[in-house]
Amino acid sequence: MTSTLCVLGKYLDQPILVKKLEKAVPLGLGACAAAYTFYDSAKQHTDERKRRIFMRDGIILTATVVSALSAPKIATAITAKKVNTSFKELVKNNSEIIDEFIREKTPASRIDRILKKAKDKVLNPAEVSELMSNLQQKGERKFLDKLIPPPENVSSKDIFSEIGWLSIVGAIPVIGGVAGGILADKVTGDNWRKKLPDKIKEGSYQYLANIFMCNVGAGAALAILEKNDIKSRMARGLGMIGGIILTGVIGGSKIANYIGDKVINPLCGSRREKAKGDERTPELLDIGLHTDDIATVSLLSGLKWIEPMLPVLYTVSGYRAGIGYRNHKEEV
Repeated sequence: MTSTLCVLGKYLDQPILVKKLEKAVPLGLGACAAAYTFYDSAKQHTDERKRRIFMRDGIILTATVVSALSAPKIATAITAKKVNTSFKELVKNNSEIIDEFIREKTPASRIDRILKKAKDKVLNPAEVSELMSNLQQKGERKFLDKLIPPPENVSSKDIFSEIGWLSIVGAIPVIGGVAGGILADKVTGDNWRKKLPDKIKEGSYQYLANIFMCNVGAGAALAILEKNDIKSRMARGLGMIGGIILTGVIGGSKIANYIGDKVINPLCGSRREKAKGDERTPELLDIGLHTDDIATVSLLSGLKWIEPMLPVLYTVSGYRAGIGYRNHKEEV
């Protein structure tokens, strides 16, 4: 009997499902951004603030969402990462693999029906379970793994290439959010120069504490595990999470605040003494944002279905950078 967890893993590994997610994310992310813009403006107490918040959020989220959706393609071009197979090519490959298997094995009618569906459609968990339960012979298991490839751990030589790709994907929405925030300030008549330091500091905090340093920690931990020939998926996952906690959650926050105080403030013409509450401290939502670190761990463990979801996870960081959030509610 095939375990539920194994069936779920195989279901999520379907390349067709990953392609469907890639197509669904832009529409879903855009809808969520629009809904939040209406919600955030509707809860304001005056018509003037409703208008200003609506314009601010609309501009920042538009810039952030566009940046987040463009980020994977830009990062792929910069790092020369292998481009994923197109949907058309994927359907062609699936059809060839399945037709050859059916000719050679002549499977039972119910399996034949499921396989023909798998050429261009996503199988449901029950259908995946049916295939896994019935295709048990060595050649059949090899065919199933060819049709739905299992996760492959990133090798030690590819670790930091993958980390570089992830870090670029995380940086672009933050930059887009800051740019959108500057434009929003100009449109709403705010003093964008006065607000710029907080946007840059929040952007650096989001990127260093919630994205980059966490990626570095995961990669460093994975490199150490690889060097010691530890291949257990659970050990690799726990090791990467430990690396994330040490370098990102703990170290990233301190590094980001130091850069904000010693570099960004002077560059932006703010040489004041550090005021009480000026230092950005981690809070509940920041901990929630480390969901993207689980995505990092998952990607480095070979779970490709996580990749289309990255723009969703990084959009939150981009938006917070755009509004210059600094542990306080800022009047707009």
